[in-house]
Amino acid sequence: MSEIRATVRLQFHRGFTLDDAAEWVSYYARLGISHVYASPLQMSRAGSPHGYDGIDPTRIDPELGGEAALERLVECLREHDMGLILDIVPNHVAVGGSQNSWWQDVLAWGQASPCAGFFDIDWHSPDPLLTGKLLLPFLGTPYADALHGGDLVLRHEPEAMDFHIAYHEHRFPIDPRRYGDILRLAEHEALWDLAPRFDALQQRDDAYTAVAECRHELRQALANPTAGQALQRALVLFDGSTRGGAIRLHDLLEQQAYRLAWWRTGADEINWRRFFDITELGGLRIERPEVFEAVHALPLRLVEQGWVDGLRVDHVDGLADPRGYCRRLRARLGECQKRRPPQAVRHVAIFVEKILAADETLHRDWGVDGTTGYELMNAISALQHDPAGAEPLGDLWRVVSGREEDFLAEVRLARREVLASLLASEFEACAHALHAVARHSLATRDVTLAAVRRALTALVVHFPVYRTYADDGGRPELDAPFFDQAMAGARGELSPPDAEVLEWLERWLGGEAPADAEGAEERWLRQRAIVRFQQLTSPVAAKAVEDTAGYRSAALISRNDVGFDGEHFSHSTRWFHEANAWRARHFPHGLVATATHDHKRGEDVRARLAALSENADGFAPRVERWRNLAAPLRHSLPTGPAPAPGDELILYQVLLGAWPPTLRSDDTKAMRRFAERLAQWQQKALREAKLRTHWLWPDEAYEHACRTYLEGLLTSPELCRGLEEAARELDLPGALNGLVQTTLRLTVPGIPDLYQGCEFWDYSLVDPDNRRPVDHGARQAALTETPIPWRH
Repeated sequence: MSEIRATVRLQFHRGFTLDDAAEWVSYYARLGISHVYASPLQMSRAGSPHGYDGIDPTRIDPELGGEAALERLVECLREHDMGLILDIVPNHVAVGGSQNSWWQDVLAWGQASPCAGFFDIDWHSPDPLLTGKLLLPFLGTPYADALHGGDLVLRHEPEAMDFHIAYHEHRFPIDPRRYGDILRLAEHEALWDLAPRFDALQQRDDAYTAVAECRHELRQALANPTAGQALQRALVLFDGSTRGGAIRLHDLLEQQAYRLAWWRTGADEINWRRFFDITELGGLRIERPEVFEAVHALPLRLVEQGWVDGLRVDHVDGLADPRGYCRRLRARLGECQKRRPPQAVRHVAIFVEKILAADETLHRDWGVDGTTGYELMNAISALQHDPAGAEPLGDLWRVVSGREEDFLAEVRLARREVLASLLASEFEACAHALHAVARHSLATRDVTLAAVRRALTALVVHFPVYRTYADDGGRPELDAPFFDQAMAGARGELSPPDAEVLEWLERWLGGEAPADAEGAEERWLRQRAIVRFQQLTSPVAAKAVEDTAGYRSAALISRNDVGFDGEHFSHSTRWFHEANAWRARHFPHGLVATATHDHKRGEDVRARLAALSENADGFAPRVERWRNLAAPLRHSLPTGPAPAPGDELILYQVLLGAWPPTLRSDDTKAMRRFAERLAQWQQKALREAKLRTHWLWPDEAYEHACRTYLEGLLTSPELCRGLEEAARELDLPGALNGLVQTTLRLTVPGIPDLYQGCEFWDYSLVDPDNRRPVDHGARQAALTETPIPWRH
């Protein structure tokens, strides 16, 4: 089989299955692709559009066709001397709902569940209401309202012989050791007799297995129709819409291993690790051997069978120990490689999804082949931006928006906001972990929690990278400059006493190796603090940089994307060549991407806007004219003008970047589709910026005014004509930039990765726009009509 030479990233979902992909394998083979690089295929939530919300990593998703369809795809790939790369998600799984059996088991049994150690849960929360419990912030209203409104319904499931609380799509299981609290209210002798049988499980160490016999006896009892009727009457007694029912239901819920809560409590009080701030995705403790094996059993088997030639590791920075994880994965792949079929590719690649900040390089001792290519995407973009455009575009941004063009200042502001809101609970968990280290030593027992919070805030606000990789041996030398940079920035804003606390934090967070601690307890406390810190800085960076500052600061929005260093408007050819030379020496087989399923703007949108940087002086007069003409379209709201000037300027940029060369303003239907796509982007952009509206508290009046403004721009003849003229001027230089971008992707060191559909021009915007269906038929027809140079 072919070594990995060139990949195509395909997004699988029930609208594009494994059998659908097999239909186009011959097309991709003709295109020169060696491997299909698949989005996650392990079982995810029903209807998942992306696969990153997995519910069962031990199975191929039936919605995609299951393992049988995967085998058919692999056979088809082999017929064309091609292979498969699989995207895996070791950091998290989907929680809530009712589909994840691991999560459901933890809710039912708490710490007694064999799956309790799979999730990163703090069972020892300082909150007395959460001692031995996990917070479930899945209620759409405050708990009391949901309880008394009758929204929480106690139900019996005959097939599983269990009880649970039904709430919309959620299913909150009742601890089997508390079934007696329900059965003793049923007016039937057989059910009364069973109540103490279930009660006795509370005193048994083998309750998890012993419950099977109790369930069997309950099933036998309920075979009697009168018993079933009595049970249904008992369930009615837990109706929260009645006074007595609410008391009974609340008392029953208080005995569970979870506390139901309003969704707004999550950011402040959640006591388990999430993926970023998404409460529907729960963090896994993949550093535990049993969790690693459970999550990787299927992909490792597929590797051993020769079905899979490479693994893409999603969000490696979310893991407790990325280096340890990657080295363990490499070792396990090494074992699998010995048993692979003779014709299979010998080396199985590992690509990590890792965002590298400016001047940061991938650690070379992880045993991986490289990243998924964000840094190349950034480098090519920066190379195509004219440095002469930075000053005039920065001046325009400052004059129009009233905000400074200093991207890092926006990032620091956003980091502070994220710590105080979206990730407040994660911040508190880290602060408490550090305070526990302080309390353990006489020398630091007087360091207060409040002082730790202030020092920690300053440190994270000034952190220049996603995370560092300290472990039991301390902080790696490669990470030291970034930690030092954060320390210098933090010192500048702290009082002398808090600066002293900051110095202690530096020692505890890897400046001193936990392995050198005086005792086992102190060593463990320091290890925990390091993990908490490093799992905090990563989501803070993601939410503050790409999901906030990237929508707030836009001298030119094309320099703000996932994995980009927005503080650098451009890079020189010398810098570009030096970066390529380093990559060629150290990671010659990493992926090279110019578009991904996560990009904010398609590769040709960025290419067009890069061309705008070459005529930056001419852009300002046009913006002034458009803003004057559009004055009647603006709304005056109590919160300020709508749209705000900065949002208005970003809109003009995106309009010009996303306007396809083939789109004519007199094509009413096409313009309407364009406006709908822009409106979808606009709402997300405004909420991500978090200035005038927000995902958690949307300002519908502001969003409506902004959409009306957008529609007005595209339906006002003079304005639309002016925008179209400006867009036409970007067609040729934008296309040239796009071709250069493609040439670089195919020729710089690394493996070129084609994102689905991007063999045509890519004028997509942020998801879900960049995950629209691909017209493979049109692409195949174009390839058939076009001679293939290397075959002549």
